[in-house]
Amino acid sequence: MRTAAAVDPATGQAWLTRLLLNPRSRAVQRDLRNIADLHRTVMNIVPDGLGAAPRAQAGVLFRLEADGAGEPVLLVQTRTRPSTDRLPAGYARAEVRPMDALLTALRPGLLVRYRLAANAVRRCGPNSTAGRWKQAIPLHGPEADQWWTDRATAAGLAVRTLVSRSADPATTWHAPGPRTIPVPTPPSAPGTKPGAGRRTDRRIDRAITLFEGTGVVTDPDTLRSALLNGIGRSKSYGCGLLSLAPAHPGA
Repeated sequence: MRTAAAVDPATGQAWLTRLLLNPRSRAVQRDLRNIADLHRTVMNIVPDGLGAAPRAQAGVLFRLEADGAGEPVLLVQTRTRPSTDRLPAGYARAEVRPMDALLTALRPGLLVRYRLAANAVRRCGPNSTAGRWKQAIPLHGPEADQWWTDRATAAGLAVRTLVSRSADPATTWHAPGPRTIPVPTPPSAPGTKPGAGRRTDRRIDRAITLFEGTGVVTDPDTLRSALLNGIGRSKSYGCGLLSLAPAHPGA
C-alpha cells in the first residue's frame, strides 16, 4: 500500500493523464460496462489513505471519450502525480502531462475552447408535478444549454458559442442487497428459466450532455478553481471535467 501524498487544495498544481484504452483488455471491457468499476480503476492511480473522500481529496475527475471510430480514450485529471503503473496489465497506453501552463495562462479576455460532459439536472421541489421531491430530472435542449451557460458564467467563463448533444449515459449496476455467491438452479430442473437463482443487479443510467464551444475568460481565479474542482454533479461517474484550450480569435 502506498502512503498518502500531501494534497494542498490551495495550490494550482494538477496533472492530465490521457489513457488510450485497450479494447481487448477484459478489465477495460468490464469498466466500459459499469462506470462504477471504471471509477475504481481510475482511483488506483492516486495515493492510498486519503481519508473518507479520496476522490475529492486527490481532485480526481475523468471523462470517457468513445465515438466508435477508434480506441476509446479516458482523460483523468488529478491533483497528485498519477501512478499509471498501478493500472491493470495491458489496460492502456498512458500519456501524462502537468497542467501548469494552462492554469497560469488564464487571464481576463482570453478566448478559449471548452469541452464538458455534465450531468445537467434540476431537483424537484416539494410541490413539483414533474417528479418526487429532490428527484433529479435530466435537462435537454435549451434547458440544458441554459444550465451550462449559468454555471459557466458563475465559473468565470462567458459563453460565446455553444453546441450540445446527448452522450451515452453513465451506466452503473447495483446489487439489490448484500452480495452473496450466486447459486444457480440446475439447468435440468423442470420449469426453470435461464439464470434462475442468480442475483439480479439493478441498472442505473445517469444522463450525460456534452457541451462544446468557445468562451471568454472573465475571472481567472474562479475559472481555475472550477477546472480543479469540476462542475456539476456525478463526478464519480465521469462528469464534471472541464477541458480548456486557447482558441483563435476567429473561432
